[in-house]
Amino acid sequence: MRGQMHRSLIAPVAATLGICAAISGCSSAVAVPPSAPPPPAGEPAAPVMMFVGDSFTVGSGPVPRWRTYATQAARLLGGQPIIAGAGGTGYLNEGRSGRTFLRSFEAELSWRPAPDLLVLSGGHNDHRWSAARVGRAASELVGRIKARWPRTRIVMVGPIWLGDPPGKAYRMRDALAAAAGSRGVPFLDPLQRRWSADSMLPDGVHPTLTGHERLGAWLAGALRGVYQGP
Repeated sequence: MRGQMHRSLIAPVAATLGICAAISGCSSAVAVPPSAPPPPAGEPAAPVMMFVGDSFTVGSGPVPRWRTYATQAARLLGGQPIIAGAGGTGYLNEGRSGRTFLRSFEAELSWRPAPDLLVLSGGHNDHRWSAARVGRAASELVGRIKARWPRTRIVMVGPIWLGDPPGKAYRMRDALAAAAGSRGVPFLDPLQRRWSADSMLPDGVHPTLTGHERLGAWLAGALRGVYQGP
């Protein structure tokens, strides 16, 4: 198949060369753009950083995927971000997309080459489930990732609340922190931070672009303490 595609691309060029050779005054057939220069010798490749999350991670409202806190953090760390997930999803909650974090990992990431770092970020949407069940689901997901990519570093980020977190947010945070600890995975806790009012959209839940930038700066700084590159 690839050979057929290659021949189909070459044939029109060859025909053009033949026509031009037969026409008087045709000095050149096809303008070939110069090839891109190779990367400097010895320059290390940027680390690949994957993220699995909900609407905070993939973007919502006026903030697109390429400007979320996940992308901001990867940029600050000099990494290449690959973002998976969907709004309303969680470790157990399927949201409108009909998939959990496990399914997002399997459908969007697991078939790719192993990344240097994978960040699991969520729990906000799992409030309908018991914290214990969410913790078990998170532990299972980490186990799947470790089995697929044994050398990939994994970091878990707890639920994000830009306003005053309810009691259930802390219970969810504690269950996820315990799950991460049982798997030997670093846990980062956004509930330890307080965010100013301009970090939040009028819906009272999701971050503004400024909020994403602040979350990204926080996450990049926290990751530097647990992740030292490939």
